[in-house]
Amino acid sequence: MSNRGKNQHVVKHPDGWAVKGEGNTKATKVTDTQKEAIQVATEIAKNQKSDTKIHGENGQIRGGNSYGNDPCPPKDKK
Repeated sequence: MSNRGKNQHVVKHPDGWAVKGEGNTKATKVTDTQKEAIQVATEIAKNQKSDTKIHGENGQIRGGNSYGNDPCPPKDKK
């Protein structure tokens, strides 16, 4: 079992944008701009070796990055 942290989601919030750990009901941090929220989420994800999931205004995931060490990296099938 891996010891990775929770994926960090950047989601629209009534007061701007929120960073939420996956499965959490409360926001870890609320920021004025999506850019700020992405920076916060990225720092947390790097520390926890987890991923960021960036949601757009409509709630759909539009991007993100992985900062974990993938135990099953894709293998080249040639």
